[in-house]
Amino acid sequence: MGKSLHPKVKEFKGFVKKHPKIVKEVRNGDANWQDLFEDWYLLGEDDTRWDKYKNEAATEKPSTTTPESKGGWMDQVGEMVKKMDANQMQQHINSLSEALGAVQGVLSQFQSGSNRESGTAAKTEAPSKPSHPFSFRKD
Repeated sequence: MGKSLHPKVKEFKGFVKKHPKIVKEVRNGDANWQDLFEDWYLLGEDDTRWDKYKNEAATEKPSTTTPESKGGWMDQVGEMVKKMDANQMQQHINSLSEALGAVQGVLSQFQSGSNRESGTAAKTEAPSKPSHPFSFRKD
């Protein structure tokens, strides 16, 4: 983490910040960072490949700043809730519930096992065990 980024990578990050549509395309799986960086590095910022991002970035900037100044993170949460798939969320909740149930089962086994050992059974076994686990005999 102590390493600083290459200057070209920093420039590319600045370019991506100017054109947020690029990030959306990568997140949707339509492109990957490596290919975009290579195109940017080889073709430059003024190439026609970036026109679709430049045009949309210019129209998106006024609309994205307005909701952030009014609603902020609540609008973002609302948008995330709208994009959620209810069936997929239900599956995630069910799997989480099963995992928690398994953890509770394991913990209850450990708790019931330690209760048995600390009961009367542990008292009767204690005198029969030797005081030293390793017995050494002299020859």
